[in-house]
Amino acid sequence: MTTPRPPVSRLAPSPTGELHLGNLRTFLLNWLLARARGWRLLLRIEDLDAPRVRESHSQSILDTLAWLGIDHDGTAARQSDDLEPYRAAMRTLASRGLAYTCALSRAELRRAVAAPHAGDREVPYPEALRPTDPDRFRFDERPVNHRLVVPADEVRIVDGFAGSSVFRPSEEVGDFVIWTKQGVPSYQLAVVVDDARQGVTDVVRGDDLLPSAARQVLLYRALGLDPPRWWHVPLVLGPDGERLAKRHGSTSAESLRRSGVAAERVIGLLGHWLGALPHRSPIDARSLLRRFAPRLDGDSLEHLGIRPVTCTEEDVAWLSACST
Repeated sequence: MTTPRPPVSRLAPSPTGELHLGNLRTFLLNWLLARARGWRLLLRIEDLDAPRVRESHSQSILDTLAWLGIDHDGTAARQSDDLEPYRAAMRTLASRGLAYTCALSRAELRRAVAAPHAGDREVPYPEALRPTDPDRFRFDERPVNHRLVVPADEVRIVDGFAGSSVFRPSEEVGDFVIWTKQGVPSYQLAVVVDDARQGVTDVVRGDDLLPSAARQVLLYRALGLDPPRWWHVPLVLGPDGERLAKRHGSTSAESLRRSGVAAERVIGLLGHWLGALPHRSPIDARSLLRRFAPRLDGDSLEHLGIRPVTCTEEDVAWLSACST
């Protein structure tokens, strides 16, 4: 009889930019769920994208979470501190005939599959281009990409917010990259290895990553690991209907904090967006937890009715109304 794993979740920011209100809404919900349900909550700095990572952003993330009262358990981990677990996973996949080297560039792939006008859209890597040479199915640390052998399986994701979704990764992305020519794992492999070694049982993140869950399930299966439970949260949007980003103005936590906005106003706006408060009103994180915790029970939280929300000029103006 398998012993149930103790519940663990994680906050996993990437220090490639400052946290904004969209990130913080998801982080706050993750924190509320963890504290209401008795999960351990870890903090992991996902810093493998070396050209875009800034140490100042790492410190800003830590300062912002502390400012808002979003605490975590244990010491913050950094992916870049130890690459060996990712290498070990690659050796395992290669030994099972599930990972192979691939030198094709994106442009070469588009030409090979007759999709020259795909632009930035991901072009599915077809099985027909999968090598037959056994020497390609090895982990080679030279500057070359490696891809996962993606089976033609249907992957069903049962999600605590999004319900049930079905994906066919073999048709949607094909054999996707799991190790890059920069000598680091792709996001898909890194997150699976990290979550597995940290004992993560519950993943709470934005629903733009829901399709990634299907790819990650394939990696969990290939490595003989159990996937976590999924909780994909609808996004915060800008006035143009696109995912909130720096182009939408002063919505970064750092700029709000520097301008004297009170943490309680940020928590109050985020709590309102989550449906925990009937209207925008200042509140600290612990008080919000006491009010919202009774509603955070059950395998599905679809009853909360969390929907995509738009960050409006009125929202930003309300945050700054009482700044010092």
